[in-house]
Amino acid sequence: MQVLLDFLRRYNYLFLFLVLEIFCFVMLIRFNRYQGFVWMTASNEMAATINGAYQDAAAFTQLSEVNAQLTSENIRLQQENRALRDALLDTQYDTTYTHRCVLKQLDGYRLIPARVVGNKIRVGADNYLVIDRGSAEGVTAEMGVVSGGGVVGIVYLTSLHHSLVIPVTHSKSSISCSVRGQNYFGYLQWDGRNTRTAYVADVPRYAKAKKGQVIETSGYSSVFPPGIFVGRINKVRNAADGQSYRLDVILGNDFAALRDVSVVATPYKAEIDTLNKHAEILDLNNNN
Repeated sequence: MQVLLDFLRRYNYLFLFLVLEIFCFVMLIRFNRYQGFVWMTASNEMAATINGAYQDAAAFTQLSEVNAQLTSENIRLQQENRALRDALLDTQYDTTYTHRCVLKQLDGYRLIPARVVGNKIRVGADNYLVIDRGSAEGVTAEMGVVSGGGVVGIVYLTSLHHSLVIPVTHSKSSISCSVRGQNYFGYLQWDGRNTRTAYVADVPRYAKAKKGQVIETSGYSSVFPPGIFVGRINKVRNAADGQSYRLDVILGNDFAALRDVSVVATPYKAEIDTLNKHAEILDLNNNN
């Protein structure tokens, strides 16, 4: 307390000067119209600037939430688009009962939202992603991962609350794909040259493929449903064997900037995998 009193006593003239300055300033703007107008204008501009900065900061903090919502909405719209195309085909063709059952089974997929928390993306090396969902949230190995830009990759390994994802920009990635509107399919692979491009190998030469056409998942696996966007054809080349085409594809995802994704969970995956394993055992016994 004594220190405070000594401080006030030492600088009492300075405080008195500041009080008189403030008093004079108030009298000046109160009894002089021009000065009062200038003060009100300046104070309003300052308040508007501060308020604008606050609004910008608040909007910036909400960007991650808005981005997650847009990603989920984009995925939902892609699924609805696929459903509408199938419904249009149903109205144009007399589909069989089996075909109708297959289309109905595509509605059994569930999406688990996740965020990329680890990202190793570089040219010339195998890439991987780490997401913040694991076995506790229902994620298991060999589940597909998608985002608003299309196919991301496949879950390779899971812990309790995180999972390691092998993206399509990995040398061991091989996803069954087809050209939209055609029944021909091949396998999406990566040559390590560019993280925004890949290629589809083993496409039959009689397939009608051209630049700009959409590449999507074929559905010939238990990982991805059919019709999920992968990318667009950039160039059609002859494969090295001369018996098929190689389609250079511009991927829909920018993996270096990937944040919000969704894991595709299907209740039928275990059944399909079990049947595939029995088929492999049967082939092995027949070959022996």
